[in-house]
Amino acid sequence: MSDPLLEVEDLTIRYETDGGDLTAVSGASFSIDDGEFFGLAGESGSGKSTTAKAIIGGLDDNGRVDGGTIRYRGEEIQDFTEKQLNKQLRWKEISWIPQSSMNSLDPLQRVSEQAAEIGRVHTDLSNEAIREKLKEMFAVVGLQESRIDDYPHQFSGGMQQRAIIALALFLEPSLVIADEPTTALDVIMQDQIFKYLDRMKDDAETSLLLITHDISVIFESCDSVAIMHASQIAERGSTEAVHDNPRHPYAFMFKEAFPDIREPDRDLEVIDGYPPELIGEVTACSFADRCPWAVEECRESAPPLDPVGDDDATHAASCFRADEAYELYEKHGATDPAAPEQGDD
Repeated sequence: MSDPLLEVEDLTIRYETDGGDLTAVSGASFSIDDGEFFGLAGESGSGKSTTAKAIIGGLDDNGRVDGGTIRYRGEEIQDFTEKQLNKQLRWKEISWIPQSSMNSLDPLQRVSEQAAEIGRVHTDLSNEAIREKLKEMFAVVGLQESRIDDYPHQFSGGMQQRAIIALALFLEPSLVIADEPTTALDVIMQDQIFKYLDRMKDDAETSLLLITHDISVIFESCDSVAIMHASQIAERGSTEAVHDNPRHPYAFMFKEAFPDIREPDRDLEVIDGYPPELIGEVTACSFADRCPWAVEECRESAPPLDPVGDDDATHAASCFRADEAYELYEKHGATDPAAPEQGDD
């Protein structure tokens, strides 16, 4: 078998803060194949965006990869310099659709000028070919082709987001990393952009790393998913396996916190508490203090990401009580008095 397009193995990322080294990602592992759409889900602060920024060398100045490896087409890239990233990876191989479009476009350059600069550095295309390709992408994202020469301030927030998406896709990269890419867009435009991504997947085996808190979008759009909570990957597997047979308490409670059109009358789950800020090495399950089924073991050591019992070879969860917790949830729910209290075996 060939190497995965992207492989993240035992990745740990920390930020220097006045209070000590804050662990944003702890021991995260996943891989993405050519033509695979992979979703990374979780609440704000779970480590999703930090993981993506590490892949493209975009961590803040106080952030660092403190352990593990990131491999692209079999080559380790976590220690690449800016020059290596720009020459070998960014835009042509890996493109980035950020969450904050307002800060991503150069306010002093027309969008066409920004595209021309990207094209000159990363391709042999002529300026005219770049303009034509940008016009094509503007049409895909619902912007008038004539507006490629506008400045960013001439666009609304939603239009700026669409312009960023057009820039990210116009070189047809092998991997698109999209951080909440359609948050500012209406559902019709969201659907249009995902249909175009699907065409790129079919035509060129383009892969997608989709980062979002809305797991329902991942279940609809992606082949595989990893669910993160406070730096740790709680569960990972095919979207079908994680949707139909979730095993980590955070995963099945997080899934049930979102509406499902197939169950319009279902009450939405509520996960009490907030993800913790983790200083130093993570030595316990980060969900333990929010989990109705946590036992002492969960607070004494971090559970490994182990296979769980179904037919999907990639399905894994990091929970000491994966099978029994789900059975208890199915029987009692998360807040029923009949469920065991925290600390009970």
